[in-house]
Amino acid sequence: MATEVKLPELGEGVTEGELVKWLVNVGDTVKPDQPVAEVMTDKATVEVPSPVGGVVKDLKFKVGDVIAVEKIILTLDGAGATATAPAKTATAPTAAKTTSAPAAPATKQAPAGATAFPSAPTSGVYPPVADSKVLATPSTRRLAREMNVDVNSLQGSGLAGRVTREDVMGTRAGGGQGGMDYVPTTTSIPRPAYQGPAGASEERVAIRGIRKKIAENMQMAKHIIPHFTLMDEADVTDLVKLRESLKDFAEKNNTKITYLPFVMKALIATCRDFPMFNASIDDAAQEIVYKKYFNIGFAADTPNGLVVPVIKNADQKTLLQISQEILDLAKRARDGKLKPDEMKGATITVTNIGSVGGTYATPIINHPEVAILGMYKITDKLFLKPSGEVGASKSMNFTITADHRLIDGAVAANFLRLFLAKISNPSLMMMDMM
Repeated sequence: MATEVKLPELGEGVTEGELVKWLVNVGDTVKPDQPVAEVMTDKATVEVPSPVGGVVKDLKFKVGDVIAVEKIILTLDGAGATATAPAKTATAPTAAKTTSAPAAPATKQAPAGATAFPSAPTSGVYPPVADSKVLATPSTRRLAREMNVDVNSLQGSGLAGRVTREDVMGTRAGGGQGGMDYVPTTTSIPRPAYQGPAGASEERVAIRGIRKKIAENMQMAKHIIPHFTLMDEADVTDLVKLRESLKDFAEKNNTKITYLPFVMKALIATCRDFPMFNASIDDAAQEIVYKKYFNIGFAADTPNGLVVPVIKNADQKTLLQISQEILDLAKRARDGKLKPDEMKGATITVTNIGSVGGTYATPIINHPEVAILGMYKITDKLFLKPSGEVGASKSMNFTITADHRLIDGAVAANFLRLFLAKISNPSLMMMDMM
């Protein structure tokens, strides 16, 4: 008996993935939960496990193909392929596999003023939340919310009565399951075509995976957020000396301390005095969301494009802990092994263009954040002392790019001035460190 293995849910909002690598060949014996393929989404590269065992009969796609969720990716033959368990959701290669757990009697509430960031699902069957009457995946619930459909009013056609995307989409045609008329909530962004000169030598490559997500996010951010940028320089002579003095200590703890952890700590300390920089704008509710936690994103360049790993609760971690986490996240970002949850939930972002030699730039804000700090290369500068002698110092340039809907120019200027004072004076900055 042949069993069809489908591409399972890959995370909330993810509808497709690009096949990076087959981990099995035709004729191979597969065990239940064994990874059979690597798929790259717009968030991460994940391994897709088989829900059942059997012998691989047929591979439906080739490397490089883009596969929609719920499409059949391979078929299995053999007695082991008769199990009826649903496919497990794909997990990041380093993540431990888990099994379905009964629904908790109540959901945990997020702290006041905080935005909840759902973690990646770990099973093909999802327990309902406390006030829910039906089973549905996070992406299906999100679709229902966007379409103004009460998911609890739908009769699920999936396994164990689970409401599927098709059940929700069926309400658009007036299926009579309690859905309201669909009202699009996404921002409409122009997509002009390009036609090159006749006979010109050109190559067309599909925009896929991380590059596609980068393009969408950048377009949306520039479309929604009125950006403005301020630039200034800081004397970081004392900071350079402090970092040099900590190198041996860091090596003894099997890590390396860069300037980025110091910048993060100075940024957090400054945001405490200017909370509007650690916030978001809820356009739908017309509210400002002030966040009482500090999840600092940092831009990481990878072979597949720019990604933003997040240091969660950075205010509660030491310089050494942040350094270790930065190195770990950056390496896994380059290897394409980040988990989706490790790229979610940033409250403000730092981009380190100085690592490749930049002097100044105008970074794009990572929506729904309202600001992004840019740090640039360190240069040697000469200055004239009051005595008339010539002195030398280390100088680093910084920019703050802000959302003008929430932050005025004068406020941003004061923010940058305080940040520069902290980063120039490590002893003052230490007062805000763990």
